[in-house]
Amino acid sequence: MTVIPTIRVQHEDFDLQAEVDRLSKGKAGIGAVVTFSGLCRDEGGTLAALELEHYPGMAEAEMRRIGDLAITRFGLLGLTAIHRYGKIAAGENIVLVVAAAPHRQAAFDGASFVMDFLKTAAPFWKKEHGKDGATGNWVAAKDADDTARDKWK
Repeated sequence: MTVIPTIRVQHEDFDLQAEVDRLSKGKAGIGAVVTFSGLCRDEGGTLAALELEHYPGMAEAEMRRIGDLAITRFGLLGLTAIHRYGKIAAGENIVLVVAAAPHRQAAFDGASFVMDFLKTAAPFWKKEHGKDGATGNWVAAKDADDTARDKWK
């Protein structure tokens, strides 16, 4: 059986439970489902929103490549990865990863692997919008994200 990841880049919000149900309900062999939902932080009350941009077509292709790697490496029985774009207010959803596997460790590792690579390899950019109305700089990549990704090599 070939497992094909569900990959979406979208402006609209997502429903975590609906995505879990879509991936796992009635599917044989699934013993564990792990979710990761990334939210827009308010950065100590100073951030109103993040503006996320992506490279259309390339973002989806990279997310699919990462998803295919995770499915193969961890024996996942299902994978959903959704990344939003546009202006996202503090507290709102940005990203969702749902990994399904026969056992919990594979699901945990699969979800973590996908997030570590999404943060470093998928072409998304974030710009800060302060509560004071100021538009900040584009958010720079973090060395910690590279370190997290590199543990999988």
